[in-house]
Parts: sequence; C-alpha cells; structure tokens
Amino acid sequence: MTKWLTDTTQKICQANREAANRRQQQLTKPQGSLGRLEQLAIDFAGFQKTQIPELNHVVIRVFAGDHGVVEEGVSAFPQEVTAEMIRNFALGGAAVAVLARHCHADFGVVNLGTVNPIEELPNVVNLQIAKGTNNFCKGQAMSEQHYTAALLAGRDSVPSHCQLFIGGEMGIGNTTSAAAIYCGLLGLEVEQAVGRGTGIDDTGLDRKKQAVQRGLQLHVKKNSGPEEILKCLGGFEIAALVGAYIHCAQRGIPCLVDGYITTAAALLACRINAGVRDWLLFSHCSAESAHKRVLASLDAEPLLDFGMRLGEGSGAALAVCLIQSALKLHAEMATFAEASVSEHC
Repeated sequence: MTKWLTDTTQKICQANREAANRRQQQLTKPQGSLGRLEQLAIDFAGFQKTQIPELNHVVIRVFAGDHGVVEEGVSAFPQEVTAEMIRNFALGGAAVAVLARHCHADFGVVNLGTVNPIEELPNVVNLQIAKGTNNFCKGQAMSEQHYTAALLAGRDSVPSHCQLFIGGEMGIGNTTSAAAIYCGLLGLEVEQAVGRGTGIDDTGLDRKKQAVQRGLQLHVKKNSGPEEILKCLGGFEIAALVGAYIHCAQRGIPCLVDGYITTAAALLACRINAGVRDWLLFSHCSAESAHKRVLASLDAEPLLDFGMRLGEGSGAALAVCLIQSALKLHAEMATFAEASVSEHC
C-alpha cells in the first residue's frame, strides 16, 4: 500500500456546523424552507471552520488517459478521441470548459497518457506516464511505477488556494474500467454494472460485458484489496482522482464528485482511507447503469438528477452554482431581528 494514502484526514468542525445551523433558524424564512440549500451552508461551515463560509476558489481538473481494454471493442468511439477531446478542453469547447468559465473556476487538464501524442496546449499539463494502460483482459492494467505516478499526479494537482475541488475524467473505455471496479469492490454482477457508456450497440454491449467478466476472473479474488483492484482494472485518470480525493481530505478541502467514473474513484478512495467520505459531496446521479446502487453504498444523496452521462466533471460543474447560491443565502439573508420581522404568531 502506498503509505501516504492512509495518512489521517482533517476533522469537520462541529462547532461551526452548529453555529451555522443556529443562524439558519434565525433567517427570515420558515425553518427548513430552503431544503438542502440549508444543509449545504451548514456543511461548508464545517468544512471551512467558519460560521459564514464562502466559495470563491473552485478548482476543476480533468484527468485524461487511454485504456488498453479498448482493443476488446468496448467503445462506440475510437481511441483517438481521448487526445482530440484534450484539445477541445484546452480550446474551451467541451461542456465542462464552458461550465467552468461560467462558474469562474480554475480549470485545467492533466494528460496522464494517451495513445496518440499531445502537443503543448494551454491549461494542459502533459505528463504522459505511458501510452495508456494495459488491456486488463490480458494482464494488470498498471505497473506499480505507473500506478504510483498517477496517484501522485492527482495529489499534486490540487492548488493551495482551493476551496472546492472537482475532478473530471476523459478516457475512451473508462466506463468499462469503472464497471469492473464496481463489480470487484461491491460484488455486483456484470449485468448490473455494465451499461452502454458512449452509446454502444447490443453487440458492443456484449463485448463489454465479456471484457469485464474476463478481467474479474483474471484479477479479483476474495481477499483483493482496493489498491490491487485499482492497479489491475483501473485507469490512470481513475488513479489520479483517487490521489486527489485522498489528498484533499487530508488538507481539509471538500470535493464535489461528478458521475459514474469519478464515483468509482470516490469509492476506491473511501475504501483505502475511510476518512475521505466526510469530505465528499455528490453532484448528480448518472444515467449510466449501476450509479444509483453505488451512490447508495456510499450513503450519498446527489444534488441533481438530470439524466446526464457525459462525464468530464460536467455534472459537478453544473452544481457549483447551487452551492454558491446556498452560501450567499446563508450569508446575506436578514435575520428576523435585523429585518424587524416577527418570528412567531
């Protein structure tokens, strides 16, 4: 086990959660009338250790990497799309890039390893650990060296000014890896975990199920731990997300988890270091198969359910405005005393 992954995480400040809760009861509204917006303000008071939290420094990092399992015919898109989408992120044309601009987030991409090389691009850190992972149907997806490099890339991607971290992902074939991880960690049947991903047809879906089944048979035993499952079945971008989530919890930075792929990383991070769970918020429920089951296993209630399945961090970026609105309401609404409004009949 990579030692730093299990280092102690920060504690949530209960005193400031209680102070924020008391303030919510004093604002000019019926108690509980703002629903989950009230809870978000209380959560961030605990995260930031202040009664009046604010959210001015959102960081979005999209981790990208190719997957060797694509050679099994598991995707509707060719592998070149990973590199092409990195260029699209850099030029601001992808969904998450548009949303990042509108919520004024610090946006960047970390290329961990694509089959097709990437030129230098604005806002792209080009690490290129390897030309993608190995095909997990034939062997372990990542060597120990590549696995460690991906974890550290995620850890090192979190800047000091961050108040909320969003991890996105890009990698043709990564829903196949995520499905295999869910089966390995939660004991789901392949039929329960494998969905259509990028929109594969029935024949492609059968190939995808077969690939996941072969990977599980080759790598997962009763005593397989989360790090072994990640190394054998995961991708560079999933490992980087795990490293980022764990590091954020150790530094006291909340993370807003996106969809199907990033939740696989969140589940792994929580299995490796249980303290991470306190620092995770979940943005939306993906339309991808099994996501509801996985969210339930994490006792997670997502903020949105719009039938999205794009990934990239797009669902999480969309939810940022909700959190910012919750904190503005908490900070700027008048109390009954300030507004000279009668609190009771």
